[in-house]
Amino acid sequence: MLKIENLSRTYGNRVQALDDVTLEVPRGMFGLLGPNGAGKSTLMRTIATLQMPDTGSISFDDIDVLEDPVRLRRTLGYLPQEFGAYPRTSPEVMLNHIAVLKGIDGKKARRGMVEQLLVQTNLWDVRKKSIDTFSGGMKQRFGIAQALIGEPSLIIVDEPTAGLDPVERRRFHNLLTRISEDVVVLLSTHIVDDVADLCPRMAIMGDGRILVEGEPQALVDKLNGRLWSKRVGMDEAPVLRRSLPVVSTRLVGGQMELRVVAEAEPEGGLTRVEPTLEDVYFATLLGHGLSVELD
Repeated sequence: MLKIENLSRTYGNRVQALDDVTLEVPRGMFGLLGPNGAGKSTLMRTIATLQMPDTGSISFDDIDVLEDPVRLRRTLGYLPQEFGAYPRTSPEVMLNHIAVLKGIDGKKARRGMVEQLLVQTNLWDVRKKSIDTFSGGMKQRFGIAQALIGEPSLIIVDEPTAGLDPVERRRFHNLLTRISEDVVVLLSTHIVDDVADLCPRMAIMGDGRILVEGEPQALVDKLNGRLWSKRVGMDEAPVLRRSLPVVSTRLVGGQMELRVVAEAEPEGGLTRVEPTLEDVYFATLLGHGLSVELD
């Protein structure tokens, strides 16, 4: 289990990126959901030992991460938002190089591991092609391949599906599901569907804080009976937004659908609707006074 306790970090410009973050992440896939600027990447980099917090502690099983970062790195796989490879280098060559850097001894052992990863991430047929020519989805699959070198017990993936087309996104989801069976996979994203599709447990982060955590369906159930909806013309929507506790809006069939959280039926002819995890996300952020952007 990954345990984070009272973690805080303030940058030199006095921006508090982490504010007393406490979180327990069990085996399997755990989703960390939040808007851009919520502090997710700062938290990921801190767990990955790329930067130190001002206060707090991190442990993974029996490893004190802040006291013994080298030991954590031996069992860590990390896919950051941005990663690169040497120019004109193939995934086969690059994975072998990373395996050497990670201390995997023996050419035969490295060759077998690299071949297995190329097959696992569906890159075998392009193993000798330049990574420079890869699509976004192929690059992300290569990123997961390099993160899996050495059979890590903790895998961190930061915004892994941003910019992927629906087919590549589904392939990536399937790959993450397969690798999460016996390890801790921490998935950081601002895409609600990634968490809804993949994660049995999750947390919503905003303004450097953990706002809520739990099982996605349990969080959705808390909104049952309290979510209302109405479709109105584009001109009417701004008026209703000023008079109703609107948590989200979206364009549907040329009309604006307003979704409102209220204990009793609001005035104006709204209809009770079934909530989704997206509604939980918006309601949580707005309930903490944070602005929301729909991706």
